[in-house]
Amino acid sequence: MQEITNRHGEKITVDDENQILDTVNRWLEKDVRDQILELEHADAYPHEMVEQMKDLGLFGATISQDYGGMGLPSQTYAKIVTTISEVWMSLTGIFNSHLIMAAAVERFGTEEQKSRLLPRMALGELRGGLALTEPDCGTDLQAIRTRAVRDGDEYVIDGTKTWISNGLEGNCVALLVKTDVDIQPRHRGMSLFLAEKGPGFSASKKLKKLGYKGIDSAELLFEGYRISPDNLIGGKEGEGFLQTMGGLELGRINVAARGVGVANAALKDATSYAQIRETMGKPIGQHQAIQLKLGDMATRCHAARLLVEDAARSYDRGERCDMEAGMAKLFASEAAMENAAECMRIHGAYGYSQELHVERYYRDAPLMCIGEGTNEMQRIIIARQLMERNPG
Repeated sequence: MQEITNRHGEKITVDDENQILDTVNRWLEKDVRDQILELEHADAYPHEMVEQMKDLGLFGATISQDYGGMGLPSQTYAKIVTTISEVWMSLTGIFNSHLIMAAAVERFGTEEQKSRLLPRMALGELRGGLALTEPDCGTDLQAIRTRAVRDGDEYVIDGTKTWISNGLEGNCVALLVKTDVDIQPRHRGMSLFLAEKGPGFSASKKLKKLGYKGIDSAELLFEGYRISPDNLIGGKEGEGFLQTMGGLELGRINVAARGVGVANAALKDATSYAQIRETMGKPIGQHQAIQLKLGDMATRCHAARLLVEDAARSYDRGERCDMEAGMAKLFASEAAMENAAECMRIHGAYGYSQELHVERYYRDAPLMCIGEGTNEMQRIIIARQLMERNPG
């Protein structure tokens, strides 16, 4: 029987994968689909669904079985993300940012940190995300200003992070800080801490967004926040930038899988509507103008899915895959944007109505072109890796 292996050597069969996806689909149909519009329009956090995701094991999806997780290959994980994103993309952000944080601990943490933190993360008891972005710093992470200064047996952290997923409802973050502001190159002065909420660590406000409703995106304040060196991931200063970059490979595969999900949802809705709506005595799907749109939409979905699968396989083999993940993220996010727009055009005025999901795809899709590194940056990463792998 065919097996799929993750980067830790853990295996699941294709039958196991199908059973997991069937379980997720049943949950989406039973407990999610009918509630989306109400939660979306209220921008309300889906507390009950989060508890159900804990029961499904999604907060431990890619965490090794040695630490209480499901140990799923990223190939399977990407399919779960795509499946959920076809129904409501916001849900995937609640566990994706969390799993990037967990991956940083599992890949780079000390054995003590893994044993102490990962079982709690797998259960969703410890739940959070990545705290990288700052008000004046996004893509250029080396320009962060949040500082950690050693003071006796602790570090004292001061600074602000923004656009942090799970910032309000979560209770911890993987926090990127400067521990040496003078060293060159700049990335050697960056460190990553696993920071749990406590005195000096607060979420100041929930940020309002065009789309990606339900999930909380917050601004975080660190004012004299004290943290033990035991929570410095890996136990050594100066490795935070490389640890973060390693985690973002999984994050970009996730964002690409979301893009596939939104692109698929737009295609399905457009295909269905094109066979119902009539003009000039026949369904609009029989008009060549609509057929051209559907043909391009279907092709984008298929190509995006294959790119995601390729990137996930590279990740599962333990290979460097920033180029593959960048390609998948770039293409799939743009596919979501284009398919969402075409779906709205095919639906006409109904696509603009909040009574349907079409306008939600149109609002959600742009996030994938920005999150986990802009698409402009992905093009640069792809080009640089292309030249590095193919020297002249």
